[in-house]
Amino acid sequence: MRYFAIIILFLATASCLTNSNIHVDELKYGSFETTLEDKETISYAIRNDSIQIEDFNGIKDTFNIKWIDQFEYVLVKKNPKTMLDSTPFHVKITGIKNNTYTFNAYYKGSNFKQKGTAVKLN
Repeated sequence: MRYFAIIILFLATASCLTNSNIHVDELKYGSFETTLEDKETISYAIRNDSIQIEDFNGIKDTFNIKWIDQFEYVLVKKNPKTMLDSTPFHVKITGIKNNTYTFNAYYKGSNFKQKGTAVKLN
């Protein structure tokens, strides 16, 4: 039974990656449009493997980005002005399809969670 569970997990992970036109490493850089689950909150970001510059409603913020593994990264504002700004924001990629990925995100130590979709623009 244990081997069956491992095989299912492997196939699910492999199918997530092989059905996509974008490789997971390509998510570490580029331009992205992010839409949260409410479909009303949209932001734009430019990212390399260590910095993300995000534009939300005309306000730009720069974040340090640390990749934990291929499917998870942490954002921290480069110049925080409040306690919330200095709280790490964890993002877990939950699926990849074509040039889009879905994610779950949360502030460290908080019950606040967000779900959304990011589209790689270039």
